[in-house]
Amino acid sequence: MGELAERIKSNEPAVGLRAVGALHRLAEQVEAISVSLAREQGWTWEQIGDALGMSRQSVHAKYGK
Repeated sequence: MGELAERIKSNEPAVGLRAVGALHRLAEQVEAISVSLAREQGWTWEQIGDALGMSRQSVHAKYGK
């Protein structure tokens, strides 16, 4: 994450904004993996939503299949 850390420190808005985009994509990937693991371990949509600070309906709509 060294390159990303350098981008975050940049005084150039375009560089910083691209870093924010990369962080969002990384967070989405980590969230999806974590939700999948939680479901595999028997967590309910309500438990997952509580952990994410979301409603169970929102989490289920995003990840339920």
